[in-house]
Amino acid sequence: MQVPDPSAAPPSLGSMGAPSVRADAPAASPVATPLNPPLPRAARRADARFMLQHPAHCIALGFGSGLSPIAPGTAGTLWGWLAYLVLIAPLGPAWAGLVIGLALGVGVWAQAVTARNLATADPGSIVWDEVVAFWLVLWLLTPASLTMQALAFALFRLLDAWKPGPVGWVDAVFHKPRWATERSLWWWRSVGILADDLVAAGLTLLLLALWLQI
Repeated sequence: MQVPDPSAAPPSLGSMGAPSVRADAPAASPVATPLNPPLPRAARRADARFMLQHPAHCIALGFGSGLSPIAPGTAGTLWGWLAYLVLIAPLGPAWAGLVIGLALGVGVWAQAVTARNLATADPGSIVWDEVVAFWLVLWLLTPASLTMQALAFALFRLLDAWKPGPVGWVDAVFHKPRWATERSLWWWRSVGILADDLVAAGLTLLLLALWLQI
């Protein structure tokens, strides 16, 4: 009969008599779903292959405009301007407003999934926020000449890139939301990605209104 080694430490028992879990045991991973995909181990770079891996990626990256190596935010806003003139403006104000409202909701989902899969809080390649925010500017400016639209474009891009006052504050608050849980973190960050552009859009409209009153 095998004699137990008296020098061996006995197994530790929990409060109910069951063996305790080792401190160095790996934690259970959260269940991955289409709306809560597994988080990559390291940040990755968006490219055409990444964009085509998920519909959310395609939307968040502005159907490829966000892959521009130079000023992706400007490229995305230009794409949004063209898309508005060709696809949204002909629908009329009421339907255009409905499309923009839907785009806002879809954008929060698409940006959350894409930012999480890129493992980056606010990837520069995500441009759907610029697209929808500028759609809102164009919609509220209707009717507006191309000259006025171009002025709105330049002013919006300046405010979005410079992030003065409330634009920068909103961006900072949502970049690391202290109230977010691990499950909701990427959703709150997505709201922040969009929120600072909406503030920039509001300031754009305010400054244009003041300029027209002069």
